[in-house]
Amino acid sequence: MALGQGSAPTQTLALNMKLIGHHELQGFGGVGEGVGLQKAPDGRRIFWMAHESAPKNFTVVDVSNVREPKLILQTDLPHARVRSNSLDVCGNLMAVAYQTRDVGDKPAGVDLFDISKPEAPKLISHFDASGPHSRGVHAVWFVDGEYIHCASGAADFTPTNPKDDQFYRIIDVRNPSKPVEAGRWWYPGTRKGDDAPPPPRVSAKFDSGYRAHNTNVYPQRPDRAYVGYIDGGAVILDIADKARPKLISNWRHSPPYNGFLHTLMPLFERGLLIASDECVRDNGADWPKLTWVLDGRDETNPVPISTLPLPPVESFGKRGGRFGSHNMHENYPHAQSFRSETIVFATFFNGGVRAYDLSNPFQPREVAYFVPGAPALSPKGAVQINDVYWDDRGLVYAGDRFTGGLYILEMNI
Repeated sequence: MALGQGSAPTQTLALNMKLIGHHELQGFGGVGEGVGLQKAPDGRRIFWMAHESAPKNFTVVDVSNVREPKLILQTDLPHARVRSNSLDVCGNLMAVAYQTRDVGDKPAGVDLFDISKPEAPKLISHFDASGPHSRGVHAVWFVDGEYIHCASGAADFTPTNPKDDQFYRIIDVRNPSKPVEAGRWWYPGTRKGDDAPPPPRVSAKFDSGYRAHNTNVYPQRPDRAYVGYIDGGAVILDIADKARPKLISNWRHSPPYNGFLHTLMPLFERGLLIASDECVRDNGADWPKLTWVLDGRDETNPVPISTLPLPPVESFGKRGGRFGSHNMHENYPHAQSFRSETIVFATFFNGGVRAYDLSNPFQPREVAYFVPGAPALSPKGAVQINDVYWDDRGLVYAGDRFTGGLYILEMNI
């Protein structure tokens, strides 16, 4: 169905993508922004999802037969003041982030699990990131089985502004039972006692803090961290010496834009960087929130050259909940993950999941999208697609932020 102006939120919209599997996750469909696909020791394909909020911690679905996905486990959080939100799977290990609502609360940090038996994950260790000014860990990146890269607070970190409480941390888990910090980097001026002055706020209305969000490190460049630093923009770090990360560049576009740079993904063969801003307000209040294409050939000076085109905000801005950029499939370096230097998948809340061809990076083309109709009992009255994963079979997995659960899609491009 072609995308129409003013289409109803209950209407499913699609171009070159069709639904082949769906699971409502037993009514607990609030998928967070951490998903991962595991090939279990017995050959099954297992999809893991963190949850946006309590009461659920993570959900496990067998997607060996994507037309009949089977829920095999849901776990509960210890209390309603904590969320897991983010997880990453590497082989038979899984890292799960825990962020509390209030500073000083627990559990706050990262759990490491043995998931060789998906029906019975076994806790190996907990890395404690709690503290008097810490809410713990918001997002994790764990792709090499040795180091967890994350956005975290710490007991010994006092932010100059309470909104600046999470910074980039590297956790060494080569001994999974005894995780230890390997290094850290924070935006200059965001810690009390810094020589640098506190950075300027984006605006009183849209101040989301100078905090790390996604902290991506790839095997092609294990000495580089690509960090979305929310109101601090896009940050590239030299982490050859993990104990002493060094700033290479910092691309900032807010102000005049409204902050919240979420993810920075390199396309190494193309010399490109894809940077997404997260929409965090309903009804288009913080529009525009875009996904940017940057020329990254000179990593010391990234230059914006285009953005991924979106349908008009006049049609989607008030369709229900948020409309704007958020997550993307981050070319995970796993056997179960599809990787591309030309096709980018991204999520846009009530704008669904969308695929773009960057053959010409100056003129990205939308080549496919899927916007589910409003899930039953959705508090926003429209779908809110939160995260996306593209697997080695070319199948697309998309999760709804509230009640919609997991959508499994087949693309035809």
